[in-house]
Amino acid sequence: MKNTDGTGAGKRAAGESAADLVSDGDLVGLGTGSTAAHAIRRLGARVDAGLDVRGVATSYQSRDLAREAGVPLESLADVRRVDVAIDGADQVADGDLVKGGGAAHAREKVVDSAADRFVVVADDSKLADALSHPVPVEVLPDARATVREALRDAGGEPELRAAERKDGPVVTDNGNLVFDCAFGTIEDPGGLARDLSTVPGVVEHGLFVGLADEVHVGTADGGVATRSVR
Repeated sequence: MKNTDGTGAGKRAAGESAADLVSDGDLVGLGTGSTAAHAIRRLGARVDAGLDVRGVATSYQSRDLAREAGVPLESLADVRRVDVAIDGADQVADGDLVKGGGAAHAREKVVDSAADRFVVVADDSKLADALSHPVPVEVLPDARATVREALRDAGGEPELRAAERKDGPVVTDNGNLVFDCAFGTIEDPGGLARDLSTVPGVVEHGLFVGLADEVHVGTADGGVATRSVR
């Protein structure tokens, strides 16, 4: 049964399934977003039951949720490697991802790439045959004009992300701005990722290529399918 609205049981099932992979002594990367939030709450319940783990948060949101759930935290600045990272995605195709709906993709990429095991959690509405979701691009505020032109030259249609409940643009936890850049169907995610990384003023982009180890996909009936991607 396909989860057509992208909410509810599928997200919870995927997040909790990934949280159940964590073992005593692990340092766990805590992703940002509604599906990763289910994993954090599940970890908190397991900590309350005696699991000995520490977390490293990828955003203020995930940090505050972890504290509320009772998951002990370490600072990202002190972390060299992570045992398991659990993180959501805006779109998944053949193990490659578009992330950044929560504007936390710069810190998420640092944590996810440092993980021995990166587990993606998503409901089945996020699956696609090819990536086509607009790519979030975090940019230094003073470089937004030049970056906008570079994104257009790369074939994209950049739109500055606006805040929902206040005037002005979204500001990331790093103090930067975000362009959501539509490229249509992305035939070569790796090539586009390399191109975006070379643009001066770009802090990080939301293409996560070749980083995921497995994907836990939840469905509306509460089932979970696990896929190894490398």
